[in-house]
Amino acid sequence: MVRLSRAQLQEHNRAKVLAAAREELVERGFRDAKIDRIAERAELTRGAVYSNFPSKRALYFAVLVQEAEEASGRQGGPLAETAEAVLGAFARAWIARLPLTTDERRSASRLRRDLLPEIVSDDQVSRPFSQLTSLSAILLGLCLEQLPSSKRNEARMVQVAEIALTTLHGAGQLAAAAPGFGEPFAIVRACERLAELDLDDRWEPAYLPHVSPARPADEQWAPPVVTDALRGEPADLDRDGVLAVLGLHRLAAIEEALRAAPSADAVTAVLVTGDPGELGPLARLGIADLRDGLASAVAPSAWPRLRIVHDESGELAAAVGVSAVSDATEAAVRIRNGRIIARAEGYGACHAATSA
Repeated sequence: MVRLSRAQLQEHNRAKVLAAAREELVERGFRDAKIDRIAERAELTRGAVYSNFPSKRALYFAVLVQEAEEASGRQGGPLAETAEAVLGAFARAWIARLPLTTDERRSASRLRRDLLPEIVSDDQVSRPFSQLTSLSAILLGLCLEQLPSSKRNEARMVQVAEIALTTLHGAGQLAAAAPGFGEPFAIVRACERLAELDLDDRWEPAYLPHVSPARPADEQWAPPVVTDALRGEPADLDRDGVLAVLGLHRLAAIEEALRAAPSADAVTAVLVTGDPGELGPLARLGIADLRDGLASAVAPSAWPRLRIVHDESGELAAAVGVSAVSDATEAAVRIRNGRIIARAEGYGACHAATSA
């Protein structure tokens, strides 16, 4: 009999807990699911469950992440030729995740029915979720900006993306609360028509001229090996560009770097949190959903240049020189020829490092 190492045993038990939790959640829903029953299904102790997941909510998020990451392995679709086509394809991918009217109340397709109610119930979760949604709108908007639209005049399309996400989240909630209400493909058509809106959306943050400049630096840059969560491939962090360490309350700040950095520069967002047990899985879920939507709408080669790295352990943040992280963290460095040549911390750090 092969003896498992401690790490292998922990991974084995984690997989058993996830499988048991999925069964419990499908059968009973998040509110009525019990940790004791999950432990019994997994043939483990209650303590073994909590040694892998700090709370029932963290376990719920982890189950949803597993489902989302398994579903997001599809290849990118053909490059859309218009903003309308991107919005339509993105909306269809979103609608495809919703349960059908014919699905049983307790079925795998309804695993997400408790997600938004649980997020709304706790500010500790809702604020990071708001920023994850803002990040999704920024990246979808940047995709839309590359393509022509029949009536649009403004250069920025992030607000159009925000309205699309608002519509789709609302559709998701109604699919759970009022099964059968509305025509799904009417929602898709409505999202397509959003590309025609002229919202006078311009990138003019008033505070940017008042941000303190970055400090010059001359430090060797030796990043660890990490994965770009958006593309599911190794992230080459040796390239010239900007790397921002962002807590889950500051994710929207990455637009400052994406707007200001020269087109040849890489831009990387390193996502950190003061609560990796619960908020780490929530961040992974948000990025997996975004990846699935973008892959259904545009070819990866046409995605925004942003790379996203999950850093729950803080290893990459420490390599950057940020030893303590929280959900309010904002720090950024500019990298050139394998060295850190400028660094900034605090509000406006993304803009300051990019402008160095």
